[in-house]
Amino acid sequence: MLAHAHADMTPGPTRAFGRFGLKALVGKSLATMVWLAHDPRNGAEVMLTLPRDQPQDTAALAEWLERARRAARLEHPNLAPVEEIGVNDHWPFVAVARSVGITLAEWFGAHPPPATVEVGGWLCDALLGLAYAHEAGIAHGDVQLQNLLIDDRGRVRVMALAAHGGGTTSARRARGAGSRGMAMDPALLRDQREGAERDVLACGVLLHHLLAGEPALGLADTGQVIARLTPLGRDTLRLPWTSPLPVADALRAIANRATSPQERLRYRGARTLLGALGGWLAAESQDNGGPVALLLDRLHSVGHLPALPGLAARVARLIASEGKHTDAIAGQILPDLALSFELLRTLNTAQVQGTQVPGNGTVLTLRRIVALIGVNGVRKAANALRTWPGALDDAGAARLKKTMERIRLAGHVAQALRPAGYDAEVVYLITVMQSLGRVLVRYHFADEAEQIDNLMQSPEASDGAQSAEAGGLSEDAAAYAVLGVDIAAFGFAVARHWGLGDEVLHMIRRLPLDAPVRKPDSDVDLLRILGSAANETIDAVTQLPAARVGLALERIAERYARVLRIGARSLHDAIQEGRDALKKASVVPVRKPPTEEPIAPAELAR
Repeated sequence: MLAHAHADMTPGPTRAFGRFGLKALVGKSLATMVWLAHDPRNGAEVMLTLPRDQPQDTAALAEWLERARRAARLEHPNLAPVEEIGVNDHWPFVAVARSVGITLAEWFGAHPPPATVEVGGWLCDALLGLAYAHEAGIAHGDVQLQNLLIDDRGRVRVMALAAHGGGTTSARRARGAGSRGMAMDPALLRDQREGAERDVLACGVLLHHLLAGEPALGLADTGQVIARLTPLGRDTLRLPWTSPLPVADALRAIANRATSPQERLRYRGARTLLGALGGWLAAESQDNGGPVALLLDRLHSVGHLPALPGLAARVARLIASEGKHTDAIAGQILPDLALSFELLRTLNTAQVQGTQVPGNGTVLTLRRIVALIGVNGVRKAANALRTWPGALDDAGAARLKKTMERIRLAGHVAQALRPAGYDAEVVYLITVMQSLGRVLVRYHFADEAEQIDNLMQSPEASDGAQSAEAGGLSEDAAAYAVLGVDIAAFGFAVARHWGLGDEVLHMIRRLPLDAPVRKPDSDVDLLRILGSAANETIDAVTQLPAARVGLALERIAERYARVLRIGARSLHDAIQEGRDALKKASVVPVRKPPTEEPIAPAELAR
């Protein structure tokens, strides 16, 4: 396993390098070499990193030293502290104490393959250090296994920032910027950005190496691999399905995105890749961190979703004008997902179940909830919501509203497809709650939601051909690559947090797209299947190019035909019926409510 990871560890007789005695070549790449050396001044071992190419002249040497000294001034727990920067016989070097740790290249020479969570943790450590350096305007330039040190506690530190032989032009620009301000030089900023992106790509190559159990493309040097990947070369790099240890789908998606043949899909920043790996680690270990835990924490401070504009006036109007009919009130509430979810949460939390409706289980109709909590309960739920658009800017609010409309459309399509005897409101709520995670991510992780959208896009290839990934990623794969967990995990966690019962938690999990649709054993299974069919239908209509929608609908109809007794024509009719229902159910303009007194809670149950 990892057969070539430590192949450069070459012991031999001690050779002099200035005052140092070189003991062994730990590793080398086309850009740098790392030596284990003895320092007679204090009797300790050090790691010396040198460029593979000697600086051509005095100016080039000065630029190398300037760059290395700038990098050495950075202090971070995941950056190895530099003991010395020096020159011997026109060869510059960076010295790091051996006590900091051994290289990952050496580690693999003495240990069996690590668990995937260890690999993820190591890369997170390295990315923390790199992110800090990148934000200071310094790229590493040669991220390799021999430049990552691991200590006895398993913490990884990045060694020898900016010790590679390149970057002369950048150093000259940095010095030339002088009092004008280095950060204001567009050419320098471009160089820094490109260097940082190369570091992140190198981390992706190392992640592939560590998970696959062998160097990417058979090359231990990440720089050589990068030179062969598109667009510089013609090779592609995807994690094989056979590896020393099983690789979770989320981690596989992260690794494949990191080295995607499409540059637009790759991680551009260390913190972006760090966020995905950290989210996966948190979900894998089921600890109290990660994006799901962050979402649950945000529910307490900003709520789940903002109410649509004019909610208070609408609640007052509908109660005053139609309060004697709970089904009419429920019909007016349904278009507002935030209020619908808030009413479900209000009645179905464990605390409320224990006091108001013991033994009744989850309540899944708004008309029943309205009857139970009364007018004041509805008004209190409405007042608990943030006003539109909450924490979002105008662009984010527009995207959230569009997502809400698609979710509601799926609910109406499910109502149109439902078999006789099934409650329309229950069908609607189960269907929209299958997209609870999607709408929560859109609101609480707006930037990440945009990244997910971008990864799902299907750009046209310039030569008319499409690569294996040119169709874009699936939503789950894109969510894995951005957040480290799938979209459904957010909705499931929040629904469980709200106290919804096990049957509801089962129904709001959409069927996997690659799973066969089997005959349902119960109404619970049928409602899950019905919601899945409606959501797959609307995803096809709203996410696919128009030329592909017809075929997609035929496949969906075929997939669900035996259970729901539908065909492609049925789907088309349901979509149109759903669109008509969506228009009729849209939130009406706010008008001044009648002056009648609010209806007493007892009257709502009639």
